[in-house]
Amino acid sequence: MTENQDVQSERQPDSASESTSNSDVSSNSKEPKPNPDSSTASFRNWALRTWNSTSSRLKNVLPLNQFSRWFQVSESEIADILAKVRQELPTTEALLIGKPQAGKSSVVRGLTGVSAEIVGQGFRPHTQNTERYAYPSDDLPLLIFTDTVGLGDINQDTQGLVDELVGDLQQTTGRARIFILTVKINDFAVNGLLQIVEALRKKYPEIPCLLAITCAHEIYPGSVDNHPDYPPHYESIERAIAELNRSFGKTVDRTILIDFTLEEDGYTPVFYGLDAFRDALADLLPEAEARAIYELLNEQEDASNRLGNLYRDVGRRYILAFSTIAATLAAVPLPFATMPVLTALQASMVGVLGSLYGQTISPSQAGGLVSAIAGGFMAQAVGRELIKFIPGFGSVIAASWAAAYTWALGEAACVYFGDLMGGKKPDPERIQAVMQEAFAEARERFKNHPNFK
Repeated sequence: MTENQDVQSERQPDSASESTSNSDVSSNSKEPKPNPDSSTASFRNWALRTWNSTSSRLKNVLPLNQFSRWFQVSESEIADILAKVRQELPTTEALLIGKPQAGKSSVVRGLTGVSAEIVGQGFRPHTQNTERYAYPSDDLPLLIFTDTVGLGDINQDTQGLVDELVGDLQQTTGRARIFILTVKINDFAVNGLLQIVEALRKKYPEIPCLLAITCAHEIYPGSVDNHPDYPPHYESIERAIAELNRSFGKTVDRTILIDFTLEEDGYTPVFYGLDAFRDALADLLPEAEARAIYELLNEQEDASNRLGNLYRDVGRRYILAFSTIAATLAAVPLPFATMPVLTALQASMVGVLGSLYGQTISPSQAGGLVSAIAGGFMAQAVGRELIKFIPGFGSVIAASWAAAYTWALGEAACVYFGDLMGGKKPDPERIQAVMQEAFAEARERFKNHPNFK
């Protein structure tokens, strides 16, 4: 069923609205049609006039609650849409292999930007000896981390661990996969790890493996109390890296030094070597997945500006991920990349943000909240869809618009949930002002982003 058919089947106007709508339809029939022999520029002008005219009429003709109802999606529809979207997402599955306290959770923090507490709560048992964490959500993951939790236990059956991981990898998912082996820079008792990695690479040579050497600060010279310029040129560091390369060099595809600490540890930057880590991942992953990771990390500095509000700070990491998803889908002419898809994405995002702020809401409740917060943005959403018909730049505009719109909605949702958490009644005017301001800023940022050109 097409989007127009969906809209017509859900729409039930009263007689007055129907009369007005018919009048508008008649009027619209007089709209200049493009001449097949005309230039592309003429067609663009016609399409833009149609977009502006249609958006204006819809805002004037339909009550806001009826207009919003066009784009509400039931929970079953949301589930179906999300299932289709998942098939198109450039999702990377990172299998983390390393001993306890070797920096596996720090790798997750570095790639997602979320707090250590959130990362710790996010991992859930997957199999007997593994845990899994999906970011930004289980419904729409851009990154899936699988952590082997039994390593380092002298009573652990190494072959059993390998068999369990192999069994998991045998399931066809269509996702890009990568092994990330984390080893502390001063840990040379690596025979057990080496056996596991060698067995996995022998079974799956097509899955790249990145050796991430962690905790560099633990062997800095005594006179050094902060990170030097990257990479560090200390004899102790270079000697340790060379030793670990002798152990793993023939088994891994790339070696990188990182040192991801907590803010209270006092080292700056907190994610030391993050750019080099990002570049190494990008070199080992397919193009689409590499671009998604760049998108998540390129905005990290802006998204991590300290606001004195942990929830808002962490929330922006999730908002960025969902904005990336929205832009990715809006830029591609997928058969289901219509407004119901955007609504489903945003309902999923609002649900995740609600959980962050301690509010558990169903998909339908989240969808209703989206409509309540979005308000007058619904008419602009119509324009976003219509402009896709403009050759050449329509998809680019749709992508940047979808990203900015999703970002602004997420910012407004954080204000809404923040008020609830603080025991205050949400102020609709303040929430709308936040959304307007966030949308204007995000539109400029995403409009000029290289991924949307």
